Amino acid sequence: MSTQADGSRRPRVVSLLPSATEHVAALGYQDALVGISHECDFPMGLSGLPILTSSKVLSKGTSLAIDQDVRRVLREALGVYDLDTQRLEQLEPDVIVTQDLCDVCAVSLKDVEAAAVNLLGDHVQVVNLHPMCLEDIWTDMASVARALGAQTELASALEERRGRIAAIAERAQAATHRPRTLTIEWLDPIMLGGLWMPELIELGGGTPMVTVPGEKAPTWTDADLARLDPAPDVVLVKPCGFDLERTRQEAAAFAQRIGRFDWPAVHNDRVFVADGNAYFNRPGPRIVESLEILASCMQPELFAAEALAHRDAVVRLSQWAPMR
Repeated sequence: MSTQADGSRRPRVVSLLPSATEHVAALGYQDALVGISHECDFPMGLSGLPILTSSKVLSKGTSLAIDQDVRRVLREALGVYDLDTQRLEQLEPDVIVTQDLCDVCAVSLKDVEAAAVNLLGDHVQVVNLHPMCLEDIWTDMASVARALGAQTELASALEERRGRIAAIAERAQAATHRPRTLTIEWLDPIMLGGLWMPELIELGGGTPMVTVPGEKAPTWTDADLARLDPAPDVVLVKPCGFDLERTRQEAAAFAQRIGRFDWPAVHNDRVFVADGNAYFNRPGPRIVESLEILASCMQPELFAAEALAHRDAVVRLSQWAPMR
C-alpha cells in the first residue's frame, strides 16, 4: 500500500482517459493508479495495470470508415466505449477521473457516475474534466490535484509548464511575420482544429485561421477549403488518435487531396504532419510539447532547438507523398 509523506494512505486512482493519466503522473501519483483506459499509453510504466475500457467502434480502416462507424454507434444511442464495471468494483478506487467534453474520447460521464454510485458508494470521488481552452487544461490538473491531495506538487508542476509556455511566447514576439496557420484534426471528413489550438498558434508566432478559442472542431468540405481567402501559409495535420505511422497509411490520398488547393502552404512545402495521438489532441501536461512542435513549424528560425528536440514527432507531408 502506498502512503503519503504524512503516513496516510495514498488514494486509489482510476483514470479513464489518457490526458488524466498524464495529469496524475505529472503530479507524482503514478503509483496510485490502480486502473486505466485502453488508450492510456504514457508515461512508461503503465503496462500491467488493469484496463477498464474497450471501444465499440469496429472499423480499423480509413479515416472515413472510422468516422462512419462512430456515427453509426452514436445513432444507435450507444456510448462509444464500454466500461468494465465488475473490474471497477473489484479495484475499489477512491478517485475516478473522466471527462464529458467529447462523446468519442472516453466513457460517458453518465455511465461512470452510475457505476460509482451503484457499485462503489458515496466515498468515491468522480473528477470530471472539461477542457475547452488552454487555461482549462491547468484547471483540470488542479481538479485532479485536489482529489489526490497533491496541492504542493501542483504548484511546482504548473510553475514549470507555465514558464515554458511563457518562454515560447516571449521568443515568438521576435517574429517578423506571423504565418496564417490552419490545423486539421481529422482526415476524412476534414475537421479543423479548435478548442485550444488557436491559442497555441498565437503563442507560437502564427495567426490562427477559421476557429476561435473554445470552439469545437468544425467539419469542412473541399469546396470550403478551396475558398479560403486568404489561404494558409502553414498547415499542421494532427489526426485525433493517430500516431505518425497510422497517419502515414493515408498520406498519399490526403496529399493528393490537399495538393489541389492553391495555398502558399502547399506551394512552399509547409504542410506538416504531427503525432496527434500523443500531442495536440490530448489536453494534458504535454500540451507544452505540442506548443513547441507547432512553434517550430511556424517559426523555424526562432525555434530550431525545438525542431531538433521533436524531430520524431513531426514531418513534412511531402516526405511521404507528393502534394501536386
